[in-house]
Amino acid sequence: MSDLPVLFDELETRDGGRIGVATLNAPKSLNALSLEMIRQLTAKLDAWASDRAVVAVWLEGAGDKALCAGGDVVALYRAMTDDTHGHQASDFAERYFTSEYRLDHRIHTFPKPLIVWGSGIVMGGGLGLMAGGGQRVATETTRIAMPEITIGLYPDIGASWFLNRMPPGVGAYLGLTGAQLNARDALDLGLADRLIPHAQRQVVLDALREADFASPHDTVRNVLHEFEDRDQAPPAQVMPRLDVIQSLVDAADVSGAVARILNDKRDDDWLAANRTRLEVGCPMSAHLVWRMLARHRHASLADAFRDELNLSVQCCRHGELAEGVRALLIDKDKTPRWSHADVASVPKRDVEDFLTPLWSSGEHPLKDL
Repeated sequence: MSDLPVLFDELETRDGGRIGVATLNAPKSLNALSLEMIRQLTAKLDAWASDRAVVAVWLEGAGDKALCAGGDVVALYRAMTDDTHGHQASDFAERYFTSEYRLDHRIHTFPKPLIVWGSGIVMGGGLGLMAGGGQRVATETTRIAMPEITIGLYPDIGASWFLNRMPPGVGAYLGLTGAQLNARDALDLGLADRLIPHAQRQVVLDALREADFASPHDTVRNVLHEFEDRDQAPPAQVMPRLDVIQSLVDAADVSGAVARILNDKRDDDWLAANRTRLEVGCPMSAHLVWRMLARHRHASLADAFRDELNLSVQCCRHGELAEGVRALLIDKDKTPRWSHADVASVPKRDVEDFLTPLWSSGEHPLKDL
């Protein structure tokens, strides 16, 4: 296979149109989303959007393990820890996150049918690609999570907006614990539109090529519906526990919610794994999760992306993200030394420092969204 960051192809349809196929091509890193991938995919989507012959777009990841396991946090770490170039960390972070969020917003607003084949791992930046798709396909192997609390970040890529559109309390719980979701959960929470078995991928593509694209959106919907098989989904994890989840985060502040989650002693493997993740996670991240969801409860998607860009760059200016990535992915000792002992000990002024605006509204890099 080619070593190009993204592979592009165009499949001819029976009626003379073309289906654009984009494949993230870094299977060894589970298709971690690099800046070059983002730039290439953005340029191609723009070209396909204006090409009248392109009737639909298909986005997938190379290999059988992942659509995309997240953003390229290793590249961010290198920029944050390189002292030889002054403001390199902020400069690279601004370029990376601006490009990523612009791509995510483009996917949300893409004018043609955009099918995201969300098989395997879909986490962090990968969910940013999937969340905005016109037709988001989960398979029986799909595993979704926003695990940023483990590295000192927070759920970004529009999550401040879409986590608020889940049943009350669920978005906060997922953000605080980095809970892993399966295909059934993705369908229940609005992160996927349908489930098609992974083995049917090529058959679905062949059926799309043979379809009549006089009405592209209807055509794609009808073809995908033909192959949907929700009986292949694993048992739900979130909805059977909805009352418990809502009770755990029904608190006046984040410290109260975290205390309830950590003090919960139910004999439940899924809840226990989530407790453990939160217990060793970054205390500052918990505050950022809580604040961003409150700030964007009624905001637009574009406003959420603009605010997330500010906060993500600020996270790169402070030490938590670099320390979290070091512990998990660089030294792999899994013992991050966070700046605060626990969530309750984080001063309000420290949180406000992360949320301080870096640009005026007229200067913001995403002001045109």
